[in-house]
Amino acid sequence: MYYGAGSGTLFELKFVVRWLEHVRASCPGIRMSNIRLSVALVLIGILSPCQRVRAISTAAHDLLQQIQQLIRQDNLTEARRQLTSALGKYPNEAGFYNLLGVVDAQQGQYQAAESDFKDAIGKDGRLSGAYLNLGHLYQENAVAHPRGRLKALEIYRQLLKFEPSNDEANYQSAVLLEQRGSYRESLEHLSRLASAEQERAQVLSLRCADQVGLGERSQADAEAAHLLANPGLTEADVISILPTLEAHQRDDLEVQFLGALVDRRLASFTTMHRLGLVYKRLGQLDRARAILEKEAEGQPNSVSPLIELARVADQQRDYRAALGYLAHARDLEPQNAGVHFFFGMVCVEMDLGREAYNSLKQAATLDPSNPYYNYALGAVSLELDLPEAVSRFREYCELRPQDFRGKFALGVAYFYNHKLEPARTELESVANHPETSAGSHYYLGRIADQQDNLPKAEIELKHALEANRNYADAYAELGHVRLKEKQYALAERNLKRALELDPENYTATLNLMILYERTNDVRAEAQTSRFEKLKDRRSVKVAEFFRIIEVRP
Repeated sequence: MYYGAGSGTLFELKFVVRWLEHVRASCPGIRMSNIRLSVALVLIGILSPCQRVRAISTAAHDLLQQIQQLIRQDNLTEARRQLTSALGKYPNEAGFYNLLGVVDAQQGQYQAAESDFKDAIGKDGRLSGAYLNLGHLYQENAVAHPRGRLKALEIYRQLLKFEPSNDEANYQSAVLLEQRGSYRESLEHLSRLASAEQERAQVLSLRCADQVGLGERSQADAEAAHLLANPGLTEADVISILPTLEAHQRDDLEVQFLGALVDRRLASFTTMHRLGLVYKRLGQLDRARAILEKEAEGQPNSVSPLIELARVADQQRDYRAALGYLAHARDLEPQNAGVHFFFGMVCVEMDLGREAYNSLKQAATLDPSNPYYNYALGAVSLELDLPEAVSRFREYCELRPQDFRGKFALGVAYFYNHKLEPARTELESVANHPETSAGSHYYLGRIADQQDNLPKAEIELKHALEANRNYADAYAELGHVRLKEKQYALAERNLKRALELDPENYTATLNLMILYERTNDVRAEAQTSRFEKLKDRRSVKVAEFFRIIEVRP
């Protein structure tokens, strides 16, 4: 006697599609062939005795059992050979088509497996195992075949017509419906499961996700507590519902579930990493750092946790620690341009100009087509008064020709390299854009000032202040121009306004000192003292450029 597949107790497949998507997203380097193999092995697992009995010859029954054993032993070549022979003898026996579908599925032959399972159903319309196998095949390949989920749902619907209490079909239907946001329908299928199945962790997990999706907060919280108390909780039960928790902003449940996995030592390093990112997103940086440290200890050769640790430390302004994490990451992956870039940007925060330049130079060398690496290197080169700044900003403009902010940066680089005409050309081309208007007119004013065209300088600086009424540098430069024009009262007013906005403005402090000295003001000595304290202040050029374009690792 042959017993068709379809016992309905195999929830191992409940998370196949989501798990595949999760793995693909978090581990892009993993071999998809390994994923296919793992799913195919589960397909073998459902070939077990079930509810319906169909009389076939003893010889055929024994052969089916023999071939099934070969599949379990991963002897697919021999299994296929025997199936080919068996189908010659028993062309109408659905069980052999079903087993051939399992072999094809395990070997990654999607279309052949689909055809085999359909043939099995055609030969025996009530062979539940073939329906389940076909549904699982569609789920496994849903990424490559976008209609796979809909087709799987339809197959389970057909099975449930003649076997409405099939637990596996009801559960997989609930999974698929939850994924498409049909939370109420998903709950209805879960309610049809046998009472023993209702208490399984994976069912509790899915029910919690449905209630989160429906906005039934109290029910979701109760189900979450029920799930956390279940000793059968696994990592897969949590991973499978994270997309729904994130989509509905239930960070609290995500933290509870992921934290429980870590506490019970059920969490993979990928899950630990995810918990660290959740803490980081919630601003709980100390907790994020602690869990990521734990991940890094468990994966001493992995760069990923080190980079996230550096990001957390950077947010905490613990720049020395950030550099330590990145130095370790750089040792592990010396050809990783992103690590060099991040290291350089932290050096910028620490005023380590030469170290920043060296790291950003390495990043741009490893990945010359990255516009942001070139931009950052240009800004640091400008800080160090290196002529390379011009070529780096020009490269950025070539890589991102539609970004007018690059033209502004190039214009400023020309200005600081004393190439005033090219600077004016670039700055005038972007002076009408809101994001760069104030800065462009400011530098155009400085160009006019350097060329002793003071009326033009005054006009440009006023335009800069029209674009940004709180532009301290523009007030300072306008005060300088009026000082040169001997309009001392107006100059003092502009310089004091600059210092109100920026008490440590170098240009304003210097020119106010000059003004007081020139007019024999009694405040000259005190102003000179203030200026002396600012002499060693770092240049603000780098900060100015990174305000224009957000350049972060």
